[in-house]
Amino acid sequence: MKFSEVIGQEDAQARLLQLVRENRVPHAIMLCGPYGSGKLALALAFASYLLGERNEEGQSVLNNDHAVTNAEAMLRNWEHPDLHFTFPVIRPTGTSSDHKMVSDDFGREWRTLLKEGAYFSMDQWLDRMKATTQQAQIFEAESDELTRKLSLKSSQGGYKISLIWLPERMNQVCANKLLKLLEEPPLQTLFILVCEEPEKLLETIRSRVQRIDVRRIDDQAIEQALVEKRGLEADMAHRIARTANGNWLKALETLDADNENRQFLETFKQLMRLAYMRNVKELKKWTEGVAGYGREKQRRMLDYFSRMVRENFMYNFRLPELNYMTMEEEDFAKNFARFINEANVMEIEELFASARRDIGQNANAKIVFFNMVLEMIVLLIKK
Repeated sequence: MKFSEVIGQEDAQARLLQLVRENRVPHAIMLCGPYGSGKLALALAFASYLLGERNEEGQSVLNNDHAVTNAEAMLRNWEHPDLHFTFPVIRPTGTSSDHKMVSDDFGREWRTLLKEGAYFSMDQWLDRMKATTQQAQIFEAESDELTRKLSLKSSQGGYKISLIWLPERMNQVCANKLLKLLEEPPLQTLFILVCEEPEKLLETIRSRVQRIDVRRIDDQAIEQALVEKRGLEADMAHRIARTANGNWLKALETLDADNENRQFLETFKQLMRLAYMRNVKELKKWTEGVAGYGREKQRRMLDYFSRMVRENFMYNFRLPELNYMTMEEEDFAKNFARFINEANVMEIEELFASARRDIGQNANAKIVFFNMVLEMIVLLIKK
């Protein structure tokens, strides 16, 4: 994968390439940034370049043309023997308790998804694993497997690269074992961590990596990609780029007529209408419906609700440049925004944030959501 396939992020690309030119590539790099910013794409492009893929100018870190061609062929299918992937997985229903789950258990599904594109969400990955209500994590056995792999000599004589997607999903035992690897890295090994919530990592891990912050993608870069890669008209691409707010995955979701955000919008509208009417009986039904979602989807829904509250609060200022909503969201905001004001906006935000924390800690979803809707009744009438 070439850097030209990464959407935007020119500053981060330049910094990575400068490390190579100056021969200052550290043993561990952590790319940190928000969901949809293209961190994984950037990591894959960097790993590909270090393993021998030619850049846009036809240059490679390898001197032998045959070796370059061979490396590119292996990277095309993400099957280079010196590129090791670690990523969150589920424990499928019916799996023996004696089986120790590792990333390679879903290696085929992972590489298939990568070949389709470097931009995907955790939800898409869960779908590939055929997850139901399971939460994906990196289990203890993964660190043992990684230690074994990295103890071997480089197959091609260059770097051995360990690319870890979402290391914040490591369990405690796995994280402690990874720390030991980072403290005493195997020879000529580079760790690339792709992280969205670095605060959830051990402080000792964060202190042993060189952090590179990947910012939201520029609207102009998203707009250009929508025109060039998706064939959109300039006006539509401009509106979607503004709504995406630096998130390429969100831009793609907007193109999907049945995308999840439309479902979340309808769910949000239903919640607010029922709360305003104080219809506890129907709110209980609403609670039972969303309690049936998987926990990952529940968390995404609550993130969406928080964004809608912020957008509706800003809508009251009547400054279009401050709003990043779709046409459907704006249509609802015209009548609803007045109910989100200085008296309740912070409390509603905290209500959703608290529910998200509880769901993440495996609290009973029905209880969490029913408590949330009852509090919403009170908050919505605050002035």
